[in-house]
Amino acid sequence: MTNYDAIDFSSLDAFADDEVITHSLVRDIRLASGKVLALVTLDNGRDHTRPNTLGPATLKELGETLDALKARAAAGEIQAVGITGKQYILAAGADLSDVARVPNAEVALLIGQLGHKVLGSLSDLGVPSFAFVNGLALGGGLEIALNSTYRTVDASAAAIALPEVFLGLIPGWGGAYLLPNLIGIENALEVVVSNPLKQNRMLKPQQAFDLGIMDAIFPAATYLESSLSWADSVLSGKTKVVRKNEPGKIERLTKWPIAIKMARGMLESKLGTVPKSPYMALELLSDAKSGTKAEGFEREDVALTELITGDQFAASMYAFDLVQKRAKRPVGAPDKALAKKVTKVGIIGAGLMASQFALLFVRKLQVPVIITDLDQARVDKGVAYIHSEIGKLQEKGRLDGDTANKLRALVHGTTDKSEFADCDFVIEAVFEEVGVKQQVFGDIEKVIAEDAILATNTSSLSVEEIGSKLAHPERLVGFHFFNPVAVMPLIEIVKTPQTNDAALSTAFVVAKNLGKNGVLTADAPGFVVNRLLAKVMGEAARAVYEGTPIDKVEKAFAPLGLPMGPFQLIDLVGWKVAAHVQDTMVRAFPDRFYANDNFHKLAELDTVVEKDKGGRVVGFTKAAEKIVKSAVGNTPADEATILQRVQDGLTLEIKLMLDEGVVPEVEDIDLCLILGAGWPFIDGGASPYLDREGASQRVFGGSFHDPMIRGIAHR
Repeated sequence: MTNYDAIDFSSLDAFADDEVITHSLVRDIRLASGKVLALVTLDNGRDHTRPNTLGPATLKELGETLDALKARAAAGEIQAVGITGKQYILAAGADLSDVARVPNAEVALLIGQLGHKVLGSLSDLGVPSFAFVNGLALGGGLEIALNSTYRTVDASAAAIALPEVFLGLIPGWGGAYLLPNLIGIENALEVVVSNPLKQNRMLKPQQAFDLGIMDAIFPAATYLESSLSWADSVLSGKTKVVRKNEPGKIERLTKWPIAIKMARGMLESKLGTVPKSPYMALELLSDAKSGTKAEGFEREDVALTELITGDQFAASMYAFDLVQKRAKRPVGAPDKALAKKVTKVGIIGAGLMASQFALLFVRKLQVPVIITDLDQARVDKGVAYIHSEIGKLQEKGRLDGDTANKLRALVHGTTDKSEFADCDFVIEAVFEEVGVKQQVFGDIEKVIAEDAILATNTSSLSVEEIGSKLAHPERLVGFHFFNPVAVMPLIEIVKTPQTNDAALSTAFVVAKNLGKNGVLTADAPGFVVNRLLAKVMGEAARAVYEGTPIDKVEKAFAPLGLPMGPFQLIDLVGWKVAAHVQDTMVRAFPDRFYANDNFHKLAELDTVVEKDKGGRVVGFTKAAEKIVKSAVGNTPADEATILQRVQDGLTLEIKLMLDEGVVPEVEDIDLCLILGAGWPFIDGGASPYLDREGASQRVFGGSFHDPMIRGIAHR
């Protein structure tokens, strides 16, 4: 087994030059029983917008601190060690920008080994260790807690997770071994594999406690005081910690291998076999059922080394950089000082989408929001929905009573358009037809101020055409949300040739205040996401109408790594919406996009596809099968052909969008697909994936990126 104490880690010092060091600050606390707990507080000296991270210098300092505390414990000076973080944050794990600069496998191995050496020492201090998870705990931050003897959590902590698989890695500092042995294999699979692959889903503190990751949960107001009292009770033997989900012998022998087998089948059906990190995580979790902790740590070292130096992590870091940096500084956004202050929002429409808009605007902006529709009954239904959703948020504890009442009071419904007169920002969510949108904007323009901003949520229509009958088309901007509105982080902000900087600036500021990422796009059919998803859906439909079984088509698309297959996606967005988008794209580019008249016939059915328990499409319903068979050919395509057609089709569209100036750079297309379509980080977005698969070379004899970004460089 590896002797971490004998390893020379000095070669990691080169990575500490620009590291924001998280210091280990120690103070002794005398507990009520008289016992002394040495409390280590991790603090990088920055405000809470810069989380604690665990770079080499940070780990070195923490290791030295823990060594000193071990000596004090041996001398009888302290009876316990606690570790916590600065306000709101324990730690966000390793500094990924440092990890991305690792030059070779030798250095990558040292990163894993140093983490194991330092964090692993929390269980070898000679006295119990307590992790007081007072806030954000991601990756290595959570592994600090897992390596400790006991754990408490603040009920208001922002998020708890092991997100490594989402980034093309594995929990490499003990998480893959310790977690399943703490909470059982099924729960560990959820935290380590399933959640990261569900758009990096995080745990709330109560969930972490219910799973058994945390031994106790306390309210924020008295968190540290309660945690110290609880620790004293544990040390004194008054409180016995019972871990109900800790796996027993029978689980290890029977349930464990079955759960791993089922998880592997799920991964293969949803992701294909290309992504490495989920399968490596699966192997580590499988092996964790037996053997020693030292063996488990050594396996993590090997796996982490392979992944850090691999193609998929390079692609993940490209995607991570887009989301963390480019998304926060949108290219093409005018000076925010030009934005109009929004003190009241108007929403034209009161259907489901409009009501979701209203709920988001009132929650995030906390300004008056007014909705309107054709008749009072529709308006009342929309307001009732919004009030109901506010009530649900209150029941879940996400809003207190006063805030919930305030938000309800800010929402108003009317059929009187004159009440929109003092709105600063008006967005429509009406039927997806140019004439309808022109009419509602024409009506509302008569009553609003000349400098009020108008926004359309069209998914694929020409924003310029929608605004062509306005007296002031320069105030109109595209503001395309993605469904579900509350969850999806992207808004495509569409600029027409007439759109002025004030309207555009306001749109970007509003998007940011809504907690969304705005990406600038020109007024082109389908903008970015729907244009490319229409290509995906069209190629899927083409294959079916050639005679390929629907389940085989779904399987052919799996290597793309999208969160769902094409027909599952169509079913999610709605067959009518999908048919409309396909029609728009075929009208614009008839030689490149596929649509079939049966799309509209299928859209009239209540249910079109059959799904298994996991939500995967396995076939058409009988009614849909009857419609489809009427037009199906007898030249089915094989999976490789279908995949290459969609790869090449996407490549051509991306190249044309860049040539046409739909977005400033290819990075914006990748950002849109990551945020708006769930394109996986391990692919780095679409363009690095298409480069890597050779589609760029096939289609235009070049590539979108240099070799390092493509992830094909030899290291």
